[in-house]
Amino acid sequence: MKEEARKLVHLCFGAAIAGAVFVFPREQAILLLAGSLLPGLILAELVKTGHRVPLISFLVARLEREGEFPGKGAIYFVVSSLFCVAFFPSAMAAAGVLSLAVLDSVSALAGLRFGKTRVNGRKTLEGFLAGVAANSLVLCAFLDPVRATLVSLVAGAVELAVPLDDNLLIPPAACLCLSLVGM
Repeated sequence: MKEEARKLVHLCFGAAIAGAVFVFPREQAILLLAGSLLPGLILAELVKTGHRVPLISFLVARLEREGEFPGKGAIYFVVSSLFCVAFFPSAMAAAGVLSLAVLDSVSALAGLRFGKTRVNGRKTLEGFLAGVAANSLVLCAFLDPVRATLVSLVAGAVELAVPLDDNLLIPPAACLCLSLVGM
């Protein structure tokens, strides 16, 4: 149950960031993301050192994985989003951020529910396929189906194969793919 709730929050958080990146002018999106890092780290440090922070402590207690720095996933999500907004056009950055939100959430939820074929530790082929399919459908709102599927396959392969945190890697990988194939 904890992982399902984590992934639903991940999906909503990512969709909100992608929406802000898409709607706000680039400079404002950069300021919003960069400006959230220090307060986010301060709140995480307060929780880590045992202080009770309304809402944040509640979310960390119910959603954070054991042994992780409080808010690590959210901080990594913001950092990779900030990188994409700084180095890619806003529409590309929004698609990259949305890819992390959708692909990662759907892959994990489908893998937990339907996953039988393990591919690289905890990841499953069924989760990978569901994440790629869902992300492709969402990206079709911005891209033609071939590009949407290609970006989704690249993002899914990064999540599946690279041992580093996918919150750091999926948005830049999706943006790089989009910059190579065009948007």
